Amino acid sequence: MTKRNKFGVAPGGFALIVYMIAVVIGLCVSGRAQSGSYVIAASAVTADSGGAAAFAAGTSDGADDSVLTIKKRVDEVNVLFIATDRHGKFVRNLNQTDFSIFDDHKPVESILNFRRETDLPIELGLLMDVSGSVQGRFGFEKEAATGFLQHIIRPGYDRAFVVGFNKESHMTQDFTDKVPLLAAGVQHLSNGGGTAIYDAIYKACKEKLLRDHSDHPIRRAIVILSDGEDNQSEHTRAQAIEMAQRAEVLVYAISTDDSGLILRGDKVLEDVASATGGRAFFPYKMKDITHSFAAIEDELRSQYDVSYKPSDFDADGRYRSIEITALKKDLQVRARRGYYAPKQ
Repeated sequence: MTKRNKFGVAPGGFALIVYMIAVVIGLCVSGRAQSGSYVIAASAVTADSGGAAAFAAGTSDGADDSVLTIKKRVDEVNVLFIATDRHGKFVRNLNQTDFSIFDDHKPVESILNFRRETDLPIELGLLMDVSGSVQGRFGFEKEAATGFLQHIIRPGYDRAFVVGFNKESHMTQDFTDKVPLLAAGVQHLSNGGGTAIYDAIYKACKEKLLRDHSDHPIRRAIVILSDGEDNQSEHTRAQAIEMAQRAEVLVYAISTDDSGLILRGDKVLEDVASATGGRAFFPYKMKDITHSFAAIEDELRSQYDVSYKPSDFDADGRYRSIEITALKKDLQVRARRGYYAPKQ
């Protein structure tokens, strides 16, 4: 992968047709609080009017699970991908006949839908490393991140949340489409402490971006600013990647290292980004951070969306690879490497 230059629908890549049968049952389910919920920063956190779930450490929402849900699986995989030429320029005028698609190393049974997507709604998580190792450029990175959110979030259409992480993840702004709230969330970040990047990715994907079937495709992405040096996580790199793949999240990474050297954290950022269909950026100069954000914004608006039925599918819960290649010479495709089949 070149070290410089962006960012559908059920977990595991499978759309779920959900039939809700309202059946009142006499069991009140308690203890629904997630043990890994975000630590809430001292500043107020406001969720958007769409009703994003509030997160608070050690508390429960007190809801009564009195509805029986029956889910029927449909063998349909949805993938967002990008095609570029030899110069890295996006190619936006291709058709499904220009690509070869393999699922689990076998040609897919059928293509159900193929379209060019330039205007999908975006659900975005901004994860900023606030550990002591990123102190040098932290102020500039916050300003660049704020500018990025101002450009990419369209009120009433897209939404985002802001998390700072060191050894813990601290949410400073929950899901909202209000850019001033997001900007305030970024400015409330303060740095210091160790680094738990794998935990931050895992938690953001599981608690904020892992969703059931949506009526329309949504681009889900994480932009993470970090040097990639993890020294505090309870989860492994493989677990963080798996959760991102289950949530169908594109991970974009912008390195905060300005040493000019190739360090261990570079490999971490590249591996996580490429496994999910995203990209890692390594800006050496501070102005290049802004260019990296601009490239991510452009990429999130320049994707193809394909839905297909895999061959010889078995709902056994195992990992299945995805291979999308361009039939035209000198074109390259970037997509997530695979997904996890649902398990009966």
